[in-house]
Amino acid sequence: MKPEIRLRNRNIALKIAYDGTNYNGFQRQNPPSIAVQNILEDRLAKIFGEQIVMIASGRTDAGVHAAGQIVNFFTNGRIEVEKIPKAASGVLPPDIVVQNAWNVDKNFSALHSASSKIYIYRIQRDKTLNPFTKNFAWHIPYTLNLDKMQSALNVLLGEHNFSAFKAASDTKMNPVRTIYSTEILQENIFNADILTIKIHASGFLYHMARNIVAATVAVGRERLSLQDFKKYFQLQNRNLMPATAPANGLCLQNVFYKNFILEE
Repeated sequence: MKPEIRLRNRNIALKIAYDGTNYNGFQRQNPPSIAVQNILEDRLAKIFGEQIVMIASGRTDAGVHAAGQIVNFFTNGRIEVEKIPKAASGVLPPDIVVQNAWNVDKNFSALHSASSKIYIYRIQRDKTLNPFTKNFAWHIPYTLNLDKMQSALNVLLGEHNFSAFKAASDTKMNPVRTIYSTEILQENIFNADILTIKIHASGFLYHMARNIVAATVAVGRERLSLQDFKKYFQLQNRNLMPATAPANGLCLQNVFYKNFILEE
């Protein structure tokens, strides 16, 4: 970010929801690729009358969704925060929505101020694919042992080295994270049998959530024993774990900030 942009009068935070199906992830891309950030910055510039450069709580991959992505940007624009969601709806496509807006302290960073995040991952368990959930759930028409899946998730609770679940290309980021809670929910959405895996952690490595889901599903299908799951996790070897779960089931649900309160 250019230093002069940080000298602008206001720091604004937004809560964003988006369907990631048609985008090459959140992070800004060079044409012809289009990411959610490209659309947000381009369209919101029309509202604020100046270039917009956003900082996001984290990047999501192509096809991944968000119900509670947080971004912030600096601006001299004078529009009141209460009017931003409605103004944004007039310039954004229907698959990207500004849900809320706040004036925040100049020191607030959607990325660096975040204290924890919740990701959810949805799995459709019916024998046939449901057209209403196909973009938002991984279709697995097989029996899953939920008790074994929850036992696998419980192994991950606490502070650990999560190298076994990072992307193979991720060699720079500190692999130590803390998982605070995990939960498996059974829901009926559009008459589809949906299994939702919920993970609350201090942060996530690249592909970490999807890799955890893939390994948990392997345990649930009894293709990976709980004993081997524990062993491979302790060995911190990504190559021993199953391939990454599809992107379409993943959604960034919430981002939390310990020292900054974003009131609804």
